[in-house]
Amino acid sequence: MAETVAGVAVPDTELVRDATALVRGAVDDLLFHHSRRVFLFGALQGRSRGIEADPELLYVGAMFHDLGLTAGYGSADRRFEVDGADAARAFLLDHGCSEGDARKVWLGIALHTTPGVPEFLEPEIALVTAGVETDVLGLGLNDLAADDIGAVTGAHPRPDFKRRILAEFTHGNAHRPRTVFGTVNADVLAHYVPGFVRDDFVEAVLGSPWAE
Repeated sequence: MAETVAGVAVPDTELVRDATALVRGAVDDLLFHHSRRVFLFGALQGRSRGIEADPELLYVGAMFHDLGLTAGYGSADRRFEVDGADAARAFLLDHGCSEGDARKVWLGIALHTTPGVPEFLEPEIALVTAGVETDVLGLGLNDLAADDIGAVTGAHPRPDFKRRILAEFTHGNAHRPRTVFGTVNADVLAHYVPGFVRDDFVEAVLGSPWAE
């Protein structure tokens, strides 16, 4: 029987069960509960906005979106978003999903820290970012019913979440500081990593090998 939280059904399929097991084994409680909330809040935001995503693809996108922060899936020199996106794509193709569906999930994860773009793309892409923005930034929180918010946080609590998620972002990116250029995590490293110096786009343009 499918689990239902705040009126959102978690698909009771092999794909979803395998995704849950993989992510549960790779992340701590903080990221597991956050990722589940991203799915639930993403689905609720979709309902609020009249946008419907494939629930299995939305679930995989939400569950894998921070996997690149972990030691088992993170790389030394690529954006953590790409690491998680690659893992999700491989997982979906291994489970017989189409290249098109795998690409939608890849983009949903790869773009989830790039504000202002995902909302204009397919629902499976837009709603991963919507779920992240609701859980991390509170964006769109006032559009959701208080009972639904309570049901989500009751099923997946968020104790000391603000401090802990920022620490997770810091830990997952501090060893590859150049990869945060142009993303929200540049702000995180600027706050929490002593000596961190942002790459500067203006300086990059002025210092390019072009004479003019």
